[in-house]
Amino acid sequence: MLVGTIYGMNFKHMPELHCVLGYPFAIALMGVVCTSLYVIFKRRDWI
Repeated sequence: MLVGTIYGMNFKHMPELHCVLGYPFAIALMGVVCTSLYVIFKRRDWI
């Protein structure tokens, strides 16, 4: 789902592309969210 949302982005009207570190920050933030959700679900034995 994460890969689909990255490729489905509208690259003409993305505010993070106007900043030099905006796009890498957005990708890193997605990675942090995915990793934290995995850790939370693993601790609660949902995975």
